[in-house]
Amino acid sequence: MKRIVAAALLAVAVGLSLPATGVQAQSAAAEARVGEAAPVARARVVERRRLKRVPIYRSQPDHWEPDVIPRYNPGPNAVRDCTATYVQEHRPSGTVITPRMNCFWRPG
Repeated sequence: MKRIVAAALLAVAVGLSLPATGVQAQSAAAEARVGEAAPVARARVVERRRLKRVPIYRSQPDHWEPDVIPRYNPGPNAVRDCTATYVQEHRPSGTVITPRMNCFWRPG
């Protein structure tokens, strides 16, 4: 990035130092082109694509709500008590055993 900026500033400085009359500059450039045997490699400017911005819509931008119930502060000494079991679920593909977890807050 620094090289690109430096090259751009150098090109602007050279452009400003050229004579103000366009006819002299064009004739000098034409003579330089005729005198050259091999074409000069021009620096190719890589054009950056603009990134597509995707809008994000939030239901409540005021604050974030956790997915844990209850949605209130249970207090500084509260403990989350959880019980985990396996339950049979009847599905079209057959009966499967899945884990279930039930949690609640209790005073600690």
